[in-house]
Amino acid sequence: MRNVHERVLAADVARVGPLLDGLGGPEDRLWPSPAYEPLRLDGPVAPGVTGRNGPVRLHVSAYEPGRRLELTAEPGQVYDGTFVWEVEPAGPGRTRIRQVSAGRLSGALRGLWPLVRPQHDHCIESMFDRAERHLGLPSTPTPEPWPARMMARAVDAERARPVPVPATPLLAGALPRVDFADAHAVVARPGMPADPQVWADAVFRDPPGWVVALLGLREALVGMVGIARSGPSAFATVARTGDEVLLGTDERHLDFRASVLRERDRVVLSTVVTVHGARGRAYFAPVRVLHPVIVRAMLTRAAHRLSRHSTPWTGATATTDA
Repeated sequence: MRNVHERVLAADVARVGPLLDGLGGPEDRLWPSPAYEPLRLDGPVAPGVTGRNGPVRLHVSAYEPGRRLELTAEPGQVYDGTFVWEVEPAGPGRTRIRQVSAGRLSGALRGLWPLVRPQHDHCIESMFDRAERHLGLPSTPTPEPWPARMMARAVDAERARPVPVPATPLLAGALPRVDFADAHAVVARPGMPADPQVWADAVFRDPPGWVVALLGLREALVGMVGIARSGPSAFATVARTGDEVLLGTDERHLDFRASVLRERDRVVLSTVVTVHGARGRAYFAPVRVLHPVIVRAMLTRAAHRLSRHSTPWTGATATTDA
C-alpha cells in the first residue's frame, strides 16, 4: 500500500516547518483530534522516541527538524511500514506539505483497507486544514465522507465503560441515603469540550433514538400506576462546580442525581438513587437492569457527537496504490 497526500500552502517553509516539530506532543497543532484518536509520542520528536496511534505502536525512525518526520510501525502488527511527513519550498512564499504512508497490510486490515482508507484520507487532509488555520490562511475544511462516518461509528468512537463511582463534593451530599449507585466513563480526546455542562447537555438533550422511544414508553406507562411523568425537568442542573455538574429531581417513588464530571482525560457519568416505598422498589427493579445499557449508549453517543464535525472539501489531491 502506498498512499500520498500533499498540499501547497501560501506560507514560507520557516513558518510551516515548526508544525512538524510538535506532532504527537501536548501542543500538537496538526493532528485532527478529537475527530480522530490522537497520535501520542512518549517524548519530544527525536529519533528512537516511541508512541502510538490507537492500537498501532510506532517509533520515530528519522527526523530532520522542520523538514521531515518518519514514523515506523513496530514489528508484528497488521501494518508493517512507515508514515512520513515532508515540508519543502514550492516557490516564493509557498510551501508543499506532503504525507506518505507506505507499507504492507496483513490480517484483518488487508481486507478492511477499502473501508479504512476514507478515514485515513480524511484524517490527513484534516491535518492540512489545521496547518492552514494555524498559519492564518484561508481554509475550507475537508468534509468527512460517509464511509469514514460509518467506520467512526462502528469502530473508532470512544465507548463508555463501567468505572467505580468517584468521590466528588457534589455527589457526597447529593442524597441523604443511597440505595443504588453506578458510574460509567468515556475517554475525552484532546480538543473535546472542557465544560461539564456541554457534556451534560450532549448526554441528556440528544440521546439515541431507541432511548427516546423507551423514555416515551415510560412516560405513557407510569401514569397508569400512579407515578408522575418526569418530563424535561428531571434532567435540570441543580448544582455545579468548575469540573462537575449535578442534575436530578425528587419524586414520590424515588429521588435521583446524575453527576457529569470532566476529568483531565475522561468524562464520568455517575448516578445515585434513593428509592421510596414499595411502589418505588417495583418501579426501579426493571429500571436498574436497563439503566447501565442506556447510560453507556447515551455517554458513547455524546462522546461521538462532540468529537465529529462536518467540514467542506478543500480540493486537495490524494493518490493511493494498494
